[in-house]
Amino acid sequence: MAMRHPPRTLPVALAAAGVTTLLLAGPATAAAPAGKHGRFTPGAPGVGDPYFPLEGNGGYDARHYSLKLAYDPEFDQLDGVVTMTARATQNLSSFNLDLSGMDVERVTVDGAKASYTRRGQELTIKPRKGLRKGRTFRAAVTYGGVPQTIVGSPIVFGSPYGFLHTPDGAFVGAEPNGPSTWFPVNDHPSDKATYDYAVTVPEGLGVVTNGVLVSKKKERAAFSRRASATRATTYKWREDRPMASYLTTLDIGKWEVRTGRTPLGTPNYTAVDPVLLADQPDALDFFFDTTNEATDLLTRLWGPYPFATVGAIADDARFNGQPLGFSLETQGKPVYSAVRDTTTIAHELAHQWFGDSVSPARWKDIWLNESFATWNHLYWNELHGGTAVRDAVRATYNARPFPDPADRPWWSVVIADPKRNTMFNNRVYDGGAMVLQFLRERIGDEKFFSLLRTWATEHRYGNATTEQFTALAERVSGQDLDAFFQTWIYSPGKPPLP
Repeated sequence: MAMRHPPRTLPVALAAAGVTTLLLAGPATAAAPAGKHGRFTPGAPGVGDPYFPLEGNGGYDARHYSLKLAYDPEFDQLDGVVTMTARATQNLSSFNLDLSGMDVERVTVDGAKASYTRRGQELTIKPRKGLRKGRTFRAAVTYGGVPQTIVGSPIVFGSPYGFLHTPDGAFVGAEPNGPSTWFPVNDHPSDKATYDYAVTVPEGLGVVTNGVLVSKKKERAAFSRRASATRATTYKWREDRPMASYLTTLDIGKWEVRTGRTPLGTPNYTAVDPVLLADQPDALDFFFDTTNEATDLLTRLWGPYPFATVGAIADDARFNGQPLGFSLETQGKPVYSAVRDTTTIAHELAHQWFGDSVSPARWKDIWLNESFATWNHLYWNELHGGTAVRDAVRATYNARPFPDPADRPWWSVVIADPKRNTMFNNRVYDGGAMVLQFLRERIGDEKFFSLLRTWATEHRYGNATTEQFTALAERVSGQDLDAFFQTWIYSPGKPPLP
């Protein structure tokens, strides 16, 4: 992607937040020679996921990201220093981060100048000395520019996603590969990390992101595109539980906020765009109260809520004047754009257990997110007087003709490997929920609910695969389920109802 702006000096807004950087070194060089610790070699430019070959990177395990950012909505300008703390998993001569667009100004590794090269989304960093396997290191990248929204991708049916510019700020919904549009990151769900954010914005704007609000400080700050310093506010947030990169969010604008706790005691931070309140005066209470109810219901079903806070971020976000109309399970506080629906809230909050706490090890495992959240929202509807899940999935089964109509794949999509461009096909959602319901009917309610609770507990804060789920289902149920899963999740076609 072409760069939009020439290199800039570090904004005062970032310096005020305690950011220091060193000058970058010259161009990257070849791998370091073998030494007493063995040969040092470059980390892989991707983790090997067949859906996204260049997403993520090899050779290290990211542990923590510190994002110190300044955003000026008047110019759509984002400047920042992102520091990644990581552990080398091999003797590294160089390593990569994912970053699409933006301008890189400086790179340091453990405070020493480092060289770097860029090719496409790959930012390749060459430290002064090789990084020995097992060593913890810190890589800091100073960068800036106008983050570019991803548009036209068939993966999400052409809908815009990633970093979305709003009239008063920004709205970030980044699944599956949008994080690298706004910060350098090891961008694959298999490498989860904790996060700190320090975000400076012009006075009058608020910042809501993952985790817990640590502090809010008013100050004068110089934004890189302005001629003089201006009044600003720096918001610091902390997400101290492991998080996949696609679950990060950055939401800037004017907010009405309500805080409190669910009846079971989980802190709730709900923020709503005042524009929505103009047409829906009860919107703030609606999102807060529904979030409370759904969180506690799910806690009773699947075990303790996994994160330090729950909440909602509801924004009147638009693209080319049209409402985005989507929501996403960003960790701890799902984002909602022009969406007001209790079923959607139940779906996104179910993801906090199934998708956020337990995340897919590979993108082909996405049904472990979407099928599970869909079954949960169907169950929510049943408990609130709607159609029973048993009847809802059979209605879906009967409504889907076979063979698939031209250019409308459904039964031809394999749930356990839906392929990149159809990974969010409805069969992964409603079709997968159908599979879970048929599994429930086969093994019985007691073992089904035990299975999902055990899944959420055993893989809490980690990553998991389809194979691990099917093995657990057999262990908990005491049944041989190979034929069931082969028919329903590993094969295309419309099987007869069980």
